[in-house]
Amino acid sequence: MQKTPHLQSQKKLLDLPLLLAVCFLTIFGLIILYDASSIQAIRDFKDPFYYIRQQIIWALIGFLSLTFFSFFDYHKFKALALPLLITSLLLLLAVFIPGFGVSGGGAHRWLNVGPITLQPSEIIKISGVIFLATYFEKKVRLLLFSLLIIFVTLITAVLQRDLGSTLVFITTSSAIYFVAGGAIWHFLIAMPVALAGLIALIFTSGYRSRRILAFLDPTSDPQGFSYHINQVLIALGSGGLLGLGLTHSRQKFEYIPEVSTDSIFGIIGEELGFLGSSVIILIFAFLISRGFKIAASSSDNFGRILALGLTFWLGIQTVINLSSMVALLPLTGVPLPFISYGGSAVVANLTAVGILLNISRQSNRN
Repeated sequence: MQKTPHLQSQKKLLDLPLLLAVCFLTIFGLIILYDASSIQAIRDFKDPFYYIRQQIIWALIGFLSLTFFSFFDYHKFKALALPLLITSLLLLLAVFIPGFGVSGGGAHRWLNVGPITLQPSEIIKISGVIFLATYFEKKVRLLLFSLLIIFVTLITAVLQRDLGSTLVFITTSSAIYFVAGGAIWHFLIAMPVALAGLIALIFTSGYRSRRILAFLDPTSDPQGFSYHINQVLIALGSGGLLGLGLTHSRQKFEYIPEVSTDSIFGIIGEELGFLGSSVIILIFAFLISRGFKIAASSSDNFGRILALGLTFWLGIQTVINLSSMVALLPLTGVPLPFISYGGSAVVANLTAVGILLNISRQSNRN
């Protein structure tokens, strides 16, 4: 009789609904990625399996990371928070070192580490959440928060030309600051400054200005700066209620730019239709709700803030990506978690879920 409570608690050690939702999204992502990327892979590498092969490897690494961090005591992150953040910031800067950094489309966002290509802006999202949760556990520090935001914005938005990752980082960090006890008046003061900075970033860059124009009027230049969003909307409209059927997309034949990364939801909508797309969105919503539930049941403030930060990050990135695909926001170059092509992103996403599972396990245990 004495062992019954212990046995019952052991059964609760794993948040199975969260894990199953993530497994479904990741496996579905591999299927839709192969479908969306095969034409591009043939064009670039004469191999229709190139992108899916790379993504499968990264997904396996991601699940290994998820498994490890689901058993790694999240309280140990307190001692690792600053080293992780410094390492992430150094990686952000390392993309500008000749021979290490990889540029594309005028942007410096990738880093060659031997045979591996990393995107440090994905790494800074998770290390930033861990750092802020650690240093906001007992007391909110406005100066520390401000300096981190300014430094990351300077590197990612200005130097790397990655405004999408910057918006995700700033929004997530602001949410963490608020739930950790930040004063409302801080946000009221910061909002005009942030808005002015965003406007400056937009109108000092030609490609960002064109994206705003395309957002305001997607039909203004269908063969020019509004071509991308037009093709995504055509894909979504072609899908109708039930979709054209898996593998039957027409827009994947090099009509949609970035079809395997930022714009992959266009193929989902075209092939699975409104109903299929809605199911995927509902699974994301369920995943986010589980994250908030884990935060609410956390037995300590650090676990609560950390779980909220990770959940905000995944939720905000999902909302920005999906909103940009239906023209509710300008196109920002933000990948869809667990689904878009990108090794650094999928490993970071699955690592975040592993930490959430760990927080859930320790909450249940207590």
